[in-house]
Amino acid sequence: MLVYARSRSGTEVYRSTTMTEFEIQTQWVKVPNGDLEIDAYLAQPTGEGRFPGVVVFQEVFGVNVHIRDVTERLAKEGYVTIAPALYQRLEPGFEVGYGEEDLKKGREYKVQTKASELLSDTQASIDYLKTLSNTTDKFGCIGFCFGGHVAYLVAQLDDLDAVASFYGAGIAVLCPGEENQVTIDFTKDIAGTIYLFFGTEDPLVPLLQVDEIEAALTEHKIDYKIFRYEGAGHGFFCDRRASYLEEAARDAWQHTLQLYDRVLR
Repeated sequence: MLVYARSRSGTEVYRSTTMTEFEIQTQWVKVPNGDLEIDAYLAQPTGEGRFPGVVVFQEVFGVNVHIRDVTERLAKEGYVTIAPALYQRLEPGFEVGYGEEDLKKGREYKVQTKASELLSDTQASIDYLKTLSNTTDKFGCIGFCFGGHVAYLVAQLDDLDAVASFYGAGIAVLCPGEENQVTIDFTKDIAGTIYLFFGTEDPLVPLLQVDEIEAALTEHKIDYKIFRYEGAGHGFFCDRRASYLEEAARDAWQHTLQLYDRVLR
């Protein structure tokens, strides 16, 4: 597998880090946001200590088994992690598989989301984490597919220190619920460090769009790294999808942990 990694300082070589695996506890919680209560899956290390917080953003398929698994994996690495339901206003409890009808339904909801609400729900999720006794003042996020786009959009929030965006489609060409706005236009407002992961064979994210994103990050002097995985398609991180590519997924996960370890701890 060839991995093309680019950053403000050029092509780099990375080393793995090893972290203690924590025992965790999980539960569904309600995140207040004005008159709305957002269902969210919370996973956190057990025992004493304070930990950075991470918000996990779903694919179009809802807060399903895969997203809950990612949430739990991060908690085992020592993060208080929460996955809010991004379709709460549209269908509470929405969770589907990966069939054609599931994808169609998920996309129908995706196009009804609005940037202002996604930003608000993310801030509400961070504010919820702040109320917990075991969190520090450092926060990050991670998102996949639709959630990868959301991660880039909300990177402008001052509270987010580290952002991991996996194959976010449409960043360079649209913004949720906005006719005259494109998410890439918010690049200048990114507050922290952002890592982005793309497959070179992803039909939903053309390489020219990846180049546009990189150019915008470079122009605005954002602390970033972009990883391009040769031969990987859309959804390569999800082991429940046919497009899963184990080697790429493992490498991307390691870089995500390195990002959080460097910025959040």
